[in-house]
Amino acid sequence: MAEHVLKGQCLCGAVKVTATPKEMHVDACHCSMCRNWGGSPALSINCTDSFAIADETQVGVYASSEWAERGFCKICGTHLFYRMKDLSFYSIPAGLFGDVDDLAFTLEIYVDEKPGYYDFANETKKMTGEDVMKMFGFA
Repeated sequence: MAEHVLKGQCLCGAVKVTATPKEMHVDACHCSMCRNWGGSPALSINCTDSFAIADETQVGVYASSEWAERGFCKICGTHLFYRMKDLSFYSIPAGLFGDVDDLAFTLEIYVDEKPGYYDFANETKKMTGEDVMKMFGFA
């Protein structure tokens, strides 16, 4: 499989990013924090091994839990990443990279926190919050 180098930027263009995901798939997080942060479930790409920001001058970071933090553009507020504080995991909003047509929607997490007013039609693997915490070694 050929590597896909993804390039993107925030809404105002102050923050430019590149990533080469190992797998070309997008996942949805239904947790209450992601929904509160963005107004909807977070649709993101795992870019743990390959995420780079060209210039971090305009990047703000918010510690959203004991183990994770969220990055955003200080000028326009665009969401840039969700990452573990130890940098072992980076999840990047799929929309940051513009129109990427060859992504597969494969996973939904925190399905036990998903409100009843929406559902995705795609067949995906579904994990509860407890499943996710166990996967990352927190439970």
